[in-house]
Amino acid sequence: MAADRRESIDRRTHQLLERLHRLAPDDPVRERLRAEIVTLNTALVRSVARRYAGRGEPVEDLEQAAFVGLVSAINRFEPARGIRFLAYAYPVVTGEVRRHFRDRTWGVKVSRRIQELRPMLHRAMTDFTAAHGRSPTAAELADRLGVGLEETLDALVASEAYRPLSLDAPAGGSEEGDPGTLGDSLGADDPDLEGIVDAQALRPLLDELPERERTIVLLRFFGNKTQSQIAAQLGLSQMHVSRLLAQTLKRLRQGLLAGT
Repeated sequence: MAADRRESIDRRTHQLLERLHRLAPDDPVRERLRAEIVTLNTALVRSVARRYAGRGEPVEDLEQAAFVGLVSAINRFEPARGIRFLAYAYPVVTGEVRRHFRDRTWGVKVSRRIQELRPMLHRAMTDFTAAHGRSPTAAELADRLGVGLEETLDALVASEAYRPLSLDAPAGGSEEGDPGTLGDSLGADDPDLEGIVDAQALRPLLDELPERERTIVLLRFFGNKTQSQIAAQLGLSQMHVSRLLAQTLKRLRQGLLAGT
């Protein structure tokens, strides 16, 4: 029964393709015929998508790529050549799905040559390991593939970019409680780094200050003392300390700006 249905679909598809081929490029009927051919051959699309499922890509995306391949096969098929549409369309649809993996699933953009080399590299590594019981060196891979060592090294490095780990992925390696995520292990910007340049530039300016003014600045900003506490320690009025501090900070600011 399934074979009869497939034969019926092939026959109907061929009839529609012959009609499509005879129509002018701008004939509106072409779209209706093309849509009917796509509907008739949806099983082909789903079959190819299922074949490539489980490789990290949603089945819906694979089916979409397969449909693009099917439409391309419909547009390029020539009924007069006397071959079955299924035999012509299958490699076209499959090729479009493979192109989807090659062009759209790399975490970092790499050259087309490196993309094409990756599956060959994977097969060579698998075959070598099976034959020798160990992983091959880069030189052995290059020799097996018949490519240069530098290109092989580029492909090995680029392969790591094919499916980068998410920062939300579990960090692992912890036997107690929640292991956290990879993002938790990344360092963060140290706010103190921003002040390093200013601190280095400020040091000689502080050394040039009169002893009393330098003491006031150090007690205020490094000793965390209030102006009242500084005044009491130095035997000055709070107003005098406030005025000296304002004058000193203005002098230091001008010195920093002059050095930029």
